[in-house]
Amino acid sequence: MRETTTDDLTGEDRAEWPLRPWLLAALLGGAGLLVYLASGGDGPDTRVPWRAAVVALCFFGPLAFAFTLERERWREPLAFAALAGAVMAGLAWRAVAGAESYASPQYGFLAGVIATAIALPLFQSGFHRTRFATSYPLVHGHAWGDAISAAGALAFTGASWLLLLVLSELFHLLKIDILRDVMDEGWFGWTWSGAAFGAALGVLRNEARIIGTLQRVVMVVMSILGVPLAAGLALFLVAMVVSGPDVLWQATRSATPVLLMCAAGAWLLVNAIVRDRDTQTSSSRILRGAALVLALAVLPLTAFAAVSLGTRIAQHGLSPERLWGLIAIAAATAYGLAWLVAVACGWRSGAWRERLRRANLHLAVVISAIALFLALPILDFGAISTRQQLARLESGKVSAENFDYDALRWDFGNAGRRALARLAKSDNATVADLAQVAAAQTARTWRGFGRPVRDAADINVRLQPEDPALRAQVIQYLRANQWLCDTYCVALDLGRAENGAREVALVTGSTYQRVQFSSAGGGVQAPEVTPAAIPLTPDSAVEVRTIERRYIMVNGKPVGPPLDDAAQPLEGAAPPR
Repeated sequence: MRETTTDDLTGEDRAEWPLRPWLLAALLGGAGLLVYLASGGDGPDTRVPWRAAVVALCFFGPLAFAFTLERERWREPLAFAALAGAVMAGLAWRAVAGAESYASPQYGFLAGVIATAIALPLFQSGFHRTRFATSYPLVHGHAWGDAISAAGALAFTGASWLLLLVLSELFHLLKIDILRDVMDEGWFGWTWSGAAFGAALGVLRNEARIIGTLQRVVMVVMSILGVPLAAGLALFLVAMVVSGPDVLWQATRSATPVLLMCAAGAWLLVNAIVRDRDTQTSSSRILRGAALVLALAVLPLTAFAAVSLGTRIAQHGLSPERLWGLIAIAAATAYGLAWLVAVACGWRSGAWRERLRRANLHLAVVISAIALFLALPILDFGAISTRQQLARLESGKVSAENFDYDALRWDFGNAGRRALARLAKSDNATVADLAQVAAAQTARTWRGFGRPVRDAADINVRLQPEDPALRAQVIQYLRANQWLCDTYCVALDLGRAENGAREVALVTGSTYQRVQFSSAGGGVQAPEVTPAAIPLTPDSAVEVRTIERRYIMVNGKPVGPPLDDAAQPLEGAAPPR
């Protein structure tokens, strides 16, 4: 009986479908137009939750459908695409709507992307029907085929834009700028890019045999890189054993990402050398030996990465970003451990490569499920980090002066801000004072290099006219926003704003910032001033007129914009220069 090949296993995808390029061009072109319309016309809007959700639905759903649609099978791909689009829409809505409530919601969205990307070749291979009996060559072939097809479609999309540019310049010679003008329209850009990507993807999926050949060529070329990487990692690990890991931690703070990148490179090159089955693996003993070294190197690399991150956690405690880093290390360690077991159990019989392939399939399913679980609003990494950080403060592991109150204010979501409010009422005067300063911040302050929060006595500000109650509010605001008035500044009392708040101009010498202080005391808010558009009609009176404007004067010279203009926004304001 003839041995089953990858081409046979993916025979359904190999069948040419002449309408596929046109259908995918229409599908993704329409999806691009919907993305433009849903975003409000100015590109994807990351500030309005429902717009972000609709954009994600129109982007991920049609894209998943384009990769899975077949001539005789469209119901299951449609269901998969609808599910993928709905999940990503929900995650996009949560990432935008909960940007202030949750800690690092963008990582949850990224986890959803990873789960969807892994689920795509599993679905194409029929994993939902055959479960773990699914052929590994089929899954591996779809994964590589999708990656190569996507890269090729992206390259074609870029080439199509280059063609449009050349044509627009050609017609411009005849003073015909219609193509130029339409290329500047956002709706055209999204529609054209989607249609070009879809057409190229359809052509490439029709030429799956060529893609299979290209896949083998890419893996052959990449496998050559396994030899120098294996030699380098072997020397590195030997040097690490001799010198000890302390040298690594002292040399750089980037040890964890560097080690994980090396482990990812080893994972990629091992799969390029091992291929789908032993009959396809290179007969070169050097390449096979490099694959063995790289497979064994993944676990120690991830172990060193875990130690590196653990050192940082021991020094500074947990944060949402470090928790996500721990999850990434755990996934990499799972691969390293599984590969070590595969080599140990299959070394003598020579079956270690087949065991490694099966481990890849099982881990892909597990990691996809875990990524989806972590993407859902089930675990609150901000609350977990907050509890651990407060425990460090209460146990004395970190002093009140060195505790990171700013992280509770900005990085840990609602859980961190609730904890900060409790600390502001602490019986410890230092803790309460520094927590109140952090809670009053209106923009993220990066102290850096151990720079402490300024004491009230260290702030050199002159208030005109002098008012003790207003001075206390100004001092509190300047302590919270340390980039203001580093040396000296003048605070001008501008009186009451329309909303009843006290308005102050903080003059630094080169410019000023207008700030409003609520009458309740302590609260700081930006003035709600928005320049109104003036409608122009045929009856409008248009004239040139000289008007008097109020300026802040320093030594007889105006500083900054006129006071009559809209005030500088407080939220997210950059330091004045």
